[in-house]
Amino acid sequence: MSTLAMPRARVINAYLEEMRSECLRYLRNPGFMLPTMLFPTVFYLMFGVFLARQGGEAARYLLAAYGTFGVMAPGLFGFGVSFSMERENGMLTLKRAQPMPPFAYIAAKMAMAMVVAAGVLTLLVLLAVFVAHVPVTGRQIAALYLANVPGVLPFCALGLLLGTLVKGQGAPALINMIYLPMAFLSGLWFPVTALPRALQQIAPVLPSYHLNALALDAVDIVQVQALPHVAMLAAFTVAMSWLAARRLRKVG
Repeated sequence: MSTLAMPRARVINAYLEEMRSECLRYLRNPGFMLPTMLFPTVFYLMFGVFLARQGGEAARYLLAAYGTFGVMAPGLFGFGVSFSMERENGMLTLKRAQPMPPFAYIAAKMAMAMVVAAGVLTLLVLLAVFVAHVPVTGRQIAALYLANVPGVLPFCALGLLLGTLVKGQGAPALINMIYLPMAFLSGLWFPVTALPRALQQIAPVLPSYHLNALALDAVDIVQVQALPHVAMLAAFTVAMSWLAARRLRKVG
């Protein structure tokens, strides 16, 4: 192996090892995993499965919307709560002192959030197909995964910013105050058109609205041009990451 290839291989291995350890750490943490996995699942059981018995588009709408609702949590809580706690207890300082690529810590948390998002979506799809008997095809399920699993990244960026703003004990309350209203205003529990006109104007600035549009398109509820929604999600991710980086330079 050449001298140039050795460092590159070690850098890649460092990223992979950090991702592996981060995923294992959270998968073994019931305090994080159980609420993240069960909260959207219980909501879907109470509302989605019962209402899905109407069949047709209503059933697929609820699957897509609750899928979006479910994948928001790993990003917001996996970054927001854990990052604020790790910053407070010195874990972030320890990570910075270790001989590892500087972005490996964030990349590992992103990988963890995507793995958990895929798990949440899998539970919802299993409930939809085998309990609610939602009329959904394999292509639609694959498209839903393609939209929602990477769709967790804007919420990772938002969670990262929130994690720089509050201490660990205050993070869960702050994130819940953002998570649930954002879902409500984005049409995840019922269509945005059912909201008062003034509230409808808020939806297009929320990442959950754009991710839900892609999810609804995936299951053929609506037809949208994907590029504008992807661009809005990417812009939101970049903006929140930039603000979080500036904040971190101030607070450490």
